[in-house]
Amino acid sequence: MASSHFLCSHHVFLPSYNSFKKSQSQSQSHISLFKPNGSSSFHLNSQFKRVRAMASESNTPTRRQVEVVYNPEERINKLADEVDKEAPLSRLTLFSPCKVNVFLRITNKREDGFHDLASLFHVISLGDILKFSLSPSKTKDSLSTNVSGVPLDDRNLIIKALNLYRKKTGSEKFFWIHLDKKVPTGAGLGGGSSNAATALWAANQFNGCLATEKELQEWSSEIGSDVPFFFSQGAAYCTGRGEVVQNILPPVPLDIPMVLIKPQQACSTAEVYKHLRLDQTSKVDPLTLLEKISTNGISQDVCINDLEPPAFEVLPSLRRLKQRVNAASRGQYDAVFMSGSGSTIVGIGSPDPPQFVYDDEEYHDVFLSEANFLTREVNQWYREPASTSSSTSPANFSRSIE
Repeated sequence: MASSHFLCSHHVFLPSYNSFKKSQSQSQSHISLFKPNGSSSFHLNSQFKRVRAMASESNTPTRRQVEVVYNPEERINKLADEVDKEAPLSRLTLFSPCKVNVFLRITNKREDGFHDLASLFHVISLGDILKFSLSPSKTKDSLSTNVSGVPLDDRNLIIKALNLYRKKTGSEKFFWIHLDKKVPTGAGLGGGSSNAATALWAANQFNGCLATEKELQEWSSEIGSDVPFFFSQGAAYCTGRGEVVQNILPPVPLDIPMVLIKPQQACSTAEVYKHLRLDQTSKVDPLTLLEKISTNGISQDVCINDLEPPAFEVLPSLRRLKQRVNAASRGQYDAVFMSGSGSTIVGIGSPDPPQFVYDDEEYHDVFLSEANFLTREVNQWYREPASTSSSTSPANFSRSIE
């Protein structure tokens, strides 16, 4: 267990300024309270300040040291252990995958201000890790994350989902949650929606499955339009606002590789819809697109996204990015399209990004990731593929979202 050490004696030799600053920086590093892969042990991946005081007597050739160990996390661990004694399940680690829209048709504007859509949603292997632990608190959840800019209060969909579960079931359980964020925000990949669905699933497990999956799916539409999809088996034809989910067998092989390219700039979904003109959308029947994909696979002509033109108006550089990916691919990709309301460009058919993404200064800070399609088994949550379980460096092609 990590701890800070104070080596005490009669005389104190203070550390140098540089070593103190280094120690201070370490003490402020993120503290992860969980081990991966569903382990039931806490892992305190933190380093605390270390101050050593050495003393020696001038007439004595040997030095005497007394070590006093102080652990500032001891109280938290004791509380968690007390919870463990009373609960059959106290800690849980889950994969929270994102999705792509292989095609996305906008068919109508509704009286409530939302738009009707018809889309082939598919889960992919890029995802976050959510680590849950029962909290002794009876009043609030506590959320932490590895990246800045993510709200940690009830603006976060994870907290919204846990609040919703308690409201629907009467559960009184609260949680410590750590979000290991890998999916970029504002990407059109549904990362936040997936987090919400994963939190609902986790809360249900901790409470002995008080709700059915169907109930969780129905409740989840109160959080967001994309959340219900993640209660499918991984591939679904979605209509309505996106909350009407028709589970389907995967229409394409799961091992088809893809590359995700997302610039730092995000697309505001609200702004994209403001620029949408229904009279300029595609007129192709979405069911025809689904049939073609199921029969012939993915090709450029079926990967229609009616939100691309308005998104390109909101973010003109995104249009240039897609054009450059298409021009550079030389048949490398079966299709290149934008997912959701952007700003991720997806290349289907190869895991490798075009070379210009590495060479041009304009794209030095884009997010890159390879991925595959993913499904889940009945009554099981999504599992992180072994090939993506460890973080990758830029040299191995993936780039961080931080």
